[in-house]
Amino acid sequence: MTAVSQSAGRELENPPKDGISNLRFSNHSDHLLVSSWDKTVRLYDASANALRGEFMHGGAVLDCCFHDDSSGFSASADNTVRRLVFNSGREDILGRHDAPVRCIDYSYATGQVITGSWDKTLKCWDPRGASGQEHTLVGTYTQPERVYSLSLVGNRLVVATAGRHVNVYDLRNMNQPEQRRESSLKYQTRCVRCYPNGTGYALSSVEGRVAMEFFDLSESGQSKKYAFKCHRKSEAGRDIVYPVNAIAFHPIYGTFATGGCDGYVNVWDGNNKKRLYQYPKYPSSVAALSFSRDGKLLAVASSYTFEEGEKPHEPDAIYVRSVNEVEVKPKPKVLPNPTS
Repeated sequence: MTAVSQSAGRELENPPKDGISNLRFSNHSDHLLVSSWDKTVRLYDASANALRGEFMHGGAVLDCCFHDDSSGFSASADNTVRRLVFNSGREDILGRHDAPVRCIDYSYATGQVITGSWDKTLKCWDPRGASGQEHTLVGTYTQPERVYSLSLVGNRLVVATAGRHVNVYDLRNMNQPEQRRESSLKYQTRCVRCYPNGTGYALSSVEGRVAMEFFDLSESGQSKKYAFKCHRKSEAGRDIVYPVNAIAFHPIYGTFATGGCDGYVNVWDGNNKKRLYQYPKYPSSVAALSFSRDGKLLAVASSYTFEEGEKPHEPDAIYVRSVNEVEVKPKPKVLPNPTS
């Protein structure tokens, strides 16, 4: 087993027994929700390093999110969308897709759960009517391809699919996308995350790149967009390129972390186009990342994502590290002194 440096953070006890598909901190506490290919969703108290609850599903769980501190939602490869009530251990099936459900998020703006599936649809659910599927399904929206990632900010929803399509919706009018876009990266999209300030989104690909995009379609708005290379290394004159699996924005500073199949987590200042920090290498691919609500903790899923097929690999693990301000705070631009 690889020795992990102390600065990797504290390893959570009772980790999932198979690949970690996602992890998310609560908006209200240091509770952490974790979905896994071992068919479970686990609830941890990250500060106390304690497992607080576990829910079994009929298939691999591909994503999860919080509703409030006492309940959450899950997206499973058994095609179901579930609500999980932590203190009672109860779960309700909100509804189903026709194929595995790849991603899920809860909109605090509309009170709806949004799911994206490999059945090429997006569905919106009202969890308050969880007594029967017909009460909970608000709408089904056809996508150009299988849904790989989605992200919310305010009333905006960004959906990234296979075939490098990106649809931008206003949740108040889901009949058609507000914008239909194509990824500016040449290869398959792995993750999309909206900027906390609501002006755009970051999108990562399997080919070691991240694109910084803006919603404003004016010429001046679009002139701000750019892409950069990351999670690569040169070996014997060859560039080795890794998928960028995860993007997480810092809730206070708006800087962001990326996690790749190279086992590294990098922190970036998108406005100044600079890397602020690189954490020591994790034992396996970085499959998912999440900052706590105050930005003081970063949860890292060190979990092989099978990018090289079946092979021996390090155990799946979750590390929770304390974030030092110097790692995430943008550095002020130093202006040259005018010559006197």
